[in-house]
Amino acid sequence: MPFQPRELQPDRSARDLLGFEIRRHREKAGMSLRRLAEVLNYSKSHLARIEGAECLPEDDQLPSKLDTCFGTDGLFIRLYRLARKEPFPGKYRRVMEIESRAAVIEEYTSAAVPGLLQTSAFATCWLRCGNLDAPDGEIASMVKARLDRQAPLRAPKPPRCWFILDEAVLRRRVGGPEVMRDQMAALIERAAQPNITVQILPFAAGEHPDLGGSLTLFTVPDQPLVAYVEGSRFGTIVENRDEVVERRESYDLFRAMALSPRDSEAMIRAAMEDWKTCRPPRT
Repeated sequence: MPFQPRELQPDRSARDLLGFEIRRHREKAGMSLRRLAEVLNYSKSHLARIEGAECLPEDDQLPSKLDTCFGTDGLFIRLYRLARKEPFPGKYRRVMEIESRAAVIEEYTSAAVPGLLQTSAFATCWLRCGNLDAPDGEIASMVKARLDRQAPLRAPKPPRCWFILDEAVLRRRVGGPEVMRDQMAALIERAAQPNITVQILPFAAGEHPDLGGSLTLFTVPDQPLVAYVEGSRFGTIVENRDEVVERRESYDLFRAMALSPRDSEAMIRAAMEDWKTCRPPRT
């Protein structure tokens, strides 16, 4: 049976529109996928998946190569930037937009390492856990989008970030001992940056109002403080002034209950050593 290209609906998503425009311009130029792959020096199979809206480019160079090939004056660069945001469900896109403009980010998490601090391996395991039926290409796109969020932390003028992590984040295995060991090392490395503070809220601190959830405060220049609260199946942006004040007080309480940055680093190092000694069960 001859190959049948996947039908695309360009009005369904930016990813579909990107694939649709690649196919439209390729066919208009009378090029096969194989020929386009040769011109771009790119994998034909991966190019087919991008054109079929199954995944996004693995690197940031392909969109500019497409624009050069078809003379489209930045069309594919713009579509790629838009499509990159789509691994996040619609309800999260505004949060990502606020985060990208924030001068100060203060986050508390009780379940997992914050996305802004995750390693690629940890992010892959965490996202796969929540998307068991997703194709590998989709997971890869989600991981790339998550890691792309971390770029502002390495900018010349990065946001001031304060992360408070429940001790459970250090103890719950995600992906296995090696993944956890590398993630602990990454936390220590990030906490050494002058714009980032990491504190651990130990089990010994006891109960608190946001046990089991997460809370983030965004300070955007010339705008009121914004809060974002999240559970395992929901996320809500909080902008009401009184409610934001309550979240501000909660976060200040977490900060007071948490270990100092020095003691927090010691606890992270101890957890890293614990993960080093873990061995897979005998079979």
